[in-house]
Amino acid sequence: MIPPPAQTILVTDDDPDLRDILRSVLEPGGFQVIEAADGQAALALVHDKRPDLIILDCNMPRMDGLQVCAALKQDLLLRHIPIIMLTGRGELTDKVHGLDTGVDDYLVKPFEPQELLARVRMVLRRTSQELEANPLTHLPGNVSIQRELEARLSQGRALAVCYADLDHFKVFNDHYGFARGDDIIRLTAKILLQAVRARGHPDDFIGHIGGDDFVMITTPDRAEGVCQQVIEEFDATIPGRYDEADRRRGHLIHTDRKGAPVTVGLLTISIAIVSSASQPLTHVGQIAKIGAELKAYAKQAEKSLYVTERRRNDSTD
Repeated sequence: MIPPPAQTILVTDDDPDLRDILRSVLEPGGFQVIEAADGQAALALVHDKRPDLIILDCNMPRMDGLQVCAALKQDLLLRHIPIIMLTGRGELTDKVHGLDTGVDDYLVKPFEPQELLARVRMVLRRTSQELEANPLTHLPGNVSIQRELEARLSQGRALAVCYADLDHFKVFNDHYGFARGDDIIRLTAKILLQAVRARGHPDDFIGHIGGDDFVMITTPDRAEGVCQQVIEEFDATIPGRYDEADRRRGHLIHTDRKGAPVTVGLLTISIAIVSSASQPLTHVGQIAKIGAELKAYAKQAEKSLYVTERRRNDSTD
């Protein structure tokens, strides 16, 4: 059996000696370590490498640990990465501020190596259990999706739940292979994130249900704008992921289970919008049921579109 890849930890401190100490403890503990000397460099590495956990010194030049933490928690894709903050003894104010900005745990300098490893493993284990992030897209999974929906319902917030699903994805995956199929899934996640950032709210939510199924949670007034941008960007980008001959032809020639050639169109995206503006939403099961019905209707079309309970729209309107 092939062992799972080592989890990556980003160590951020302006003191190179402390970074060396952290590396000397974490690498023998089975972790891969990457380093940054200040907060701005840390942010760049997080976007590029997507570490599993971040260790931040509270006091650093250019951008301190609290500022880095606040920036990460505002990012839809990165807000779920756990953070351990390093502080000096007695820095209670820093701890309070850190908890307000989303720090997951603290470690007081100087620390014991075994305590460091124990805290790192505890935070990673707790985050994995709470988040259940999808390993391909790093988006929250079903546990987090349900928790987010239940929280918003209990608060009585106006919400629109947008279920997105790719059409013809299995054929694409079978035809081109899993590597290119995974590329499509990651690209779709990126398109959804960009649309929510551009047209949604800062506290909107994106989750990966599994496979080629995603969910976006926003407000009724923003939902259609978000979905419209998703469709436009998806339809503009996806043809470039096909071989040139298939792209020019506008479809794939695929072999079915009986060995007969079949023609299958290019990938499209279907989105079902379940909105509290259309009817009272009371529980997660009700939302999922309405979403499944609307999505089945959307998938009857041979193009990308979104469907609401009132009307349907697509990028050609």
